[in-house]
Parts: sequence; structure tokens; C-alpha cells
Amino acid sequence: MALLPKLQNEYAERVVTDVFAGYRHKARIGEGEFYDTKNLSSAYYPLLGNRKKRARVKSMKNPGGLLAKEKLAFVEDGTLWYDGAETALSDLAPGEKQLVSMGATIVIFPDKMYYNTADPSDYGSLEAAYSAAGAVEYSLCREDGTVYPAPTLAETAPDSPNDGALWIDSSGSTRTLRQWSAALGEWSEIPTAYTRLRFISEGELPQMFHKYDGISISGAAIETYNGDHVIYAIGGGAGELDYIVVAGLLDRAVTQTEGTVKLARKVPDLDYVIECKNRLWGCRYGIREGKNLNEIYCSALGDFKNWRQYMGLSTDSWTASVGSDGPWTGAVNYLGYPMFFKENRIHRVSVSGSGAHQITETVCRGVQEGCAGSLQVVNETLIYKSRADICAYQGSFPESISDALGDEHYDTAAAGVLGERYYISMRDSGGEWNLFVYDIRRNLWLREDELHAVRFAALGDELYCMTPDALLTMAGSVGTPEPFVSWEAETGMLYYQYPDRKYLSRFNLRLYMEEGAQIDVYLMYDSDGEWVRQGRIRMKGTRTVTLPVRPRRCDHMRMKLVGRGEVRLYSIAKILTMGSDVG
Repeated sequence: MALLPKLQNEYAERVVTDVFAGYRHKARIGEGEFYDTKNLSSAYYPLLGNRKKRARVKSMKNPGGLLAKEKLAFVEDGTLWYDGAETALSDLAPGEKQLVSMGATIVIFPDKMYYNTADPSDYGSLEAAYSAAGAVEYSLCREDGTVYPAPTLAETAPDSPNDGALWIDSSGSTRTLRQWSAALGEWSEIPTAYTRLRFISEGELPQMFHKYDGISISGAAIETYNGDHVIYAIGGGAGELDYIVVAGLLDRAVTQTEGTVKLARKVPDLDYVIECKNRLWGCRYGIREGKNLNEIYCSALGDFKNWRQYMGLSTDSWTASVGSDGPWTGAVNYLGYPMFFKENRIHRVSVSGSGAHQITETVCRGVQEGCAGSLQVVNETLIYKSRADICAYQGSFPESISDALGDEHYDTAAAGVLGERYYISMRDSGGEWNLFVYDIRRNLWLREDELHAVRFAALGDELYCMTPDALLTMAGSVGTPEPFVSWEAETGMLYYQYPDRKYLSRFNLRLYMEEGAQIDVYLMYDSDGEWVRQGRIRMKGTRTVTLPVRPRRCDHMRMKLVGRGEVRLYSIAKILTMGSDVG
């Protein structure tokens, strides 16, 4: 008697998903996770819901930098805009800009320009340059510019000096300026000698330079005065010749009639610039005047124009070289510390009240080149794009938070923050742009769409986004909103944990849908590449919808929801029927 195979009875199993755990672009993912998403939001967690409508604020031509102060500032086609209006800065060079806020001022790099938002008439260049045409007079003077009487230069003190007489003591290795005091009956040392340089212009210098500016002088007939100096006094005006006072000991008055004396207040070329503790900080890697630079700089305290002010004070400018190799890739003010990045280094500056700032170096994953815009602080955690992944940093070593993004390689990242969510726009290896959102509280990623963001800036409860051709708001509170949001959610392999042959008999979806919204449900069997539409859901309000599925046995399957309009998905119940191993 022939033996026939014993068939098992089929039975049904109900699998319910009521917690939706975001994006995980992996071959094997957990229940409630999605292999791919589009335009979904974690704001409704554990529900699945679409993001808010974005809004278009304005179309843009040649957009540059973006900055949020009390109002929004941006650069478009060479013009700085503030609070929705064009400013007087309208001749900026083409290209991307770094807009840095310091007090009421917006500082623009690499143009080295500034704009005072509290006083629109106060704007211009951080740098200044003046060339002296005609005679230049050098005279020994007090700090305020008052010219001294002619001193006596000798190794021994003059006999029978008048009160206030000056003597330059040349007996030692360095000359010392002394003044006779009849009341004390002795020669008192003047610790710092000053020299006045007077020009033939009237009122031009006080418009270009200010007291305590750090300047560079060249072309002076007396070599001592060529180089870096600080202006201790400045004057000039209608009917009064311009002058500056710098430190220096002069044994006699001199008039220079040949050559050109040049004065310049210079700002270094900087790769990245930030504000921290009432200073601007920057870094530079490259070659200048034949020298290889690998430096960190800061401006004088409270003075964004002065980067070469050296007076021996705690408020001075500061420069330091670093030994790590490679270009700088980003900078950020993190918890009150200026931090500068390379691809394999973090350099942190400990700011000293005495001016003796110190740099510490951490060898670790830094910022990927081209991803300086990814540096953002979310809930006191610094997040940025490294070459290998996206990192979270809290002061020790960075930790990866981007395992959910899979093995795809991304570059050219720009990021912004809205509440507890980190938005990052990146380019994949195929040249396509992707916008991802990370919810730091829930440790949950979602992919929104193909938005190419150049810059982000958060202002109040809104996140502004600059694209190559438009200015958008991500929460849609300002501008013209898009008509609706199209969204998608694609699962990974469903019921791959069961070795038996099985089929799906129906779905039960618990939904809220606004009027006019719709959802199409698709299935793909055994990864054959074909999405089979199972039906469309249209309704208004909240209820459970049953979607029957034509039975089809398979090893595994994927499901994709394609929706339009406002939708909240509470749960998905899958009714599975298990059969025998016999096909």
C-alpha cells in the first residue's frame, strides 16, 4: 500500500504592528521599522504620520549664506538681506558665504565685510588700507600725541636740565627715555616711548582706523616703524593734518619725503569662522607668502576687526600653530569652547581669562571634508558627518548614531535643528540628494525626500532651508505652503522567520485620514522587483479598515504604503495563513 504525505491543517496568525520605529536601511530589520521612507515624521511616535507641509518663502538666484539672528539674514546674488529687505551691502563677491553673528553685527566671510543690524548706516570692510602721498613727519610724543621737546641723546645725563627735559640714555644695550623732575631732583624713566606719524591728509585716517587698531606699516624711512603696530591715538579733520601714534623711541624729528608709507589693518584669510566668548575665531590651512599655514586665530576681545592687536593684555588677538596634518574641515562653538575639526582630529581651545589660551588635540573621527555645515548642537549633543558615519559628540569621543542609514556612502552634508530633530541633507554615491531627520530623544531616523539643502537656520519655532534656487520653511509657518504631502513607507522582508509556505489573507489598518487623503497598498512577493497594487483607501476620520488580499503563497514579501495628504497610522494587523511545506 502506497504511503501518501500527511498534510497539516492550515491555521491563521494575526501579527499586529502598533509601534513604528522609523528608517533602517538594512537587509534584516525589526518589526515596525521601514527599509525606506519618504516624507514621514517622528512627531507622532509611536504612530506613523506624514511630515508637516513645507512652505516656499521666495525663489532665489545665486544664494549664499544663511543666518538667524532676531531676524533672518541671507545673501542672494551678492546682496545681504536682513528682515526681508535688502541692505546696503550689495557688492559681495559670488560664491558661498559664512555669516557669523557677533552682538548686533553680521560678519561675512570670505568677503571680510560686516553689517550692523542695530545701525544700518554702519557697514563696510573689516580691513582698511591707506597710502601716504607726500611728506610724513615722525616726532617723539606722549601717548595722546602731544609732541615732546627735542631730547638729548647721550651716555651720561645732561648737566643743569630744565624741569621736564628729556634724555635718551644710550649707555646700556638698549636706549631708555628719561625725563627730569625738578620736584624729585632725579631722572625718571618713561617706560613706553611713542612716536607720532603725521600725514598731509585731513580727516581721512580717522574714518578708516580707530584707537587700538592693530596695523601693519610698510614703506617707512625708519625701519623700526615697519611691521606690526598698535594705534594708541589717532586724529585729524578739517584743517587738521591726520596722525597716528605708535610705540617707538625716536631720538630726533624726521620728515620723510620719498617713498610711500602704507598703513593696513588686515584680517587673515580664514577657512572657517565662529563666534565664542565675544571673539571671532577662525582657522587656516594653506600657503601665504611662501609659508605653509596651519593655524588657529582669534580676534581681539569684542572687536571683530582686529586680528593683529598685540598689547600684552588678556584682550589681545591670538594666533597659534598646530602640528596635525591636513586641511581644516569645520568649526563650531560647543558649550563655550571653540572647536576646530579635521577629518581625523578635533582641536579644542580652552579660552583663558588671562589670554593664555590652550589647544587640546583628540585623535578621532572628525568632520568629513565638505561637510562643515553638518555641525549642529541638539540638546547639548554635537552631531556631525564624519567620513564613515554620522557622529554624536559630548566632550569625550564621538559615537556613531547612523547605523540605520545602511552602508551607503554620503558626502557634502548640510544640517539644521528644529526642536529635538536633526535635519541633514547629503549626497549619495550615485549623486542623488537625500534629506534625513534624526530624532535624538527617540533615537529614530526617517528619510524625508530628495531635498538638496545648502544651508539651514533655525529662527524661533521654524527651520529655514536654503536650496540652490529657493528659501523654504520646513514647518511651513512662513511662506506659501505646498498643496499636500506625498509620502511612502516600505517594509523589509515580512515573516522571513517562518520556514513554512504561507500567504497573506488580509490587512487591518487602524487609521486617521483627513478629507481628500488616500493610501495605496502594494505588495512585492519573494523580492521579484514587481510591486502589486492591492487596493486604495479613502476615508475621513478614524477607524479600522480591512483590506483583503488575493491569496498567494510565498517565502517572504514586502509591503509599501503610498499616501497623499494628512494621515496617522495607529496599527497594521497582518492575517497570515500557514500551510504545509508542500507547495
